[in-house]
Amino acid sequence: MKKILAIIITVILVLFASWYAFVYFATYSEGTRSGELIKFSNKGVVFKTWEGEISQGISGAQIFSFSVEDKNEGIIKKLEKFQGKYVKLTYIERFAKISWLGDTKYFITDVTEEDSPHFRNK
Repeated sequence: MKKILAIIITVILVLFASWYAFVYFATYSEGTRSGELIKFSNKGVVFKTWEGEISQGISGAQIFSFSVEDKNEGIIKKLEKFQGKYVKLTYIERFAKISWLGDTKYFITDVTEEDSPHFRNK
């Protein structure tokens, strides 16, 4: 009985590790998005995650929500600095959300400040 229980537990652990490795390392899509950085915060009770939003339209109707992993300290500092400014975000999209990494499937890999297309002629 102990041998069967050990096999079942081992199979469950291997399946979970395989799922986690696939979700974490496999990229569903990559891309860039631009918009005004309207929110960036460190939130959570048990798992603290960095979450943000950019507005991709004048009225704010198109909101892109994203997460940043804790290990990307340079990106976190840039996003805090660029709050309220027009930015270009480079991101990867994962297959699923992982609650202790972030609230979204979109994780930022680079950020640059850009000129707003709404105020170029002024």
